[in-house]
Amino acid sequence: MRRYDVSSASVHDSQKLEDVLDPGNTASGVWADSAYRSKEVEERLAEQGLKSHIHRRGSRGKPLDPRQEAANKTRSKVRARVEHVFGCQHNSMGGKFVRTIGIARATMKIGMQNLAYNMRRLVVLERSAVAAG
Repeated sequence: MRRYDVSSASVHDSQKLEDVLDPGNTASGVWADSAYRSKEVEERLAEQGLKSHIHRRGSRGKPLDPRQEAANKTRSKVRARVEHVFGCQHNSMGGKFVRTIGIARATMKIGMQNLAYNMRRLVVLERSAVAAG
């Protein structure tokens, strides 16, 4: 995990997309669920030279066509890796509820969870590199 942003529960995730994009990341793809898809987001990503891999969503009376569904399935395979990070934090690192008073304490708690996850992941990757080499 490279960047994160903490906000109150009243702020929708899609409003924080710009805050979590890492300009130092060498990858040009942005992977997200359909809540992040809007014309404005797509335009901003294109302006920054980023390729959108944001899920498409159907609407009432206009479901996704088979090609769009297949594209969403492909995107889901990549996004699943990110969701596993959140699952790990939820199941074994204190859960998803942040019971603190104030945004500063919540930011610190979430930051420490992210740091602990990154350290745990590093150990896993180093062990697999030793086993492979």
